[in-house]
Amino acid sequence: MAVEIMERNEILELLPHREPFLFVNEILRADKDGISARYVFTEDEFFFRGHFPQYPVVPGVILIETMAQSGGAGLRKLGILGTGGDAIFLLASVDKVKFRRPVRPREEVRSEIVNLRVSTSTIKQAGKAYVGDELAAEAEWLCIVRRNN
Repeated sequence: MAVEIMERNEILELLPHREPFLFVNEILRADKDGISARYVFTEDEFFFRGHFPQYPVVPGVILIETMAQSGGAGLRKLGILGTGGDAIFLLASVDKVKFRRPVRPREEVRSEIVNLRVSTSTIKQAGKAYVGDELAAEAEWLCIVRRNN
């Protein structure tokens, strides 16, 4: 099963995150192999006031969070590991992180996520974040699946 174009209101049904910590505007594609998503960092993001006021850039940890949220929303939409609020995915480790270029206000980030391993208790994914055709960041992460019951 493949999913194409999932917009913000549907993403709100799939992820527990809310403003100011929701970093997915749209899922462009989701299938068993991977997810493609986008997010535009506006100049109003809370972290730009202090990181860094004279030259605002998206913090690296936010880029990783953006990729992880995209991956989680895609898996939820596919019905893998449940839908809605029956489980949350908690970051357990982040590896092979590289930051290639800064992401600035008003830039759109496209996350390309690959599902490396998905089980009922863990999710292992790898992702790359692009601004246009330029690679901005890449990482692998492991999430622990916690049930809310």
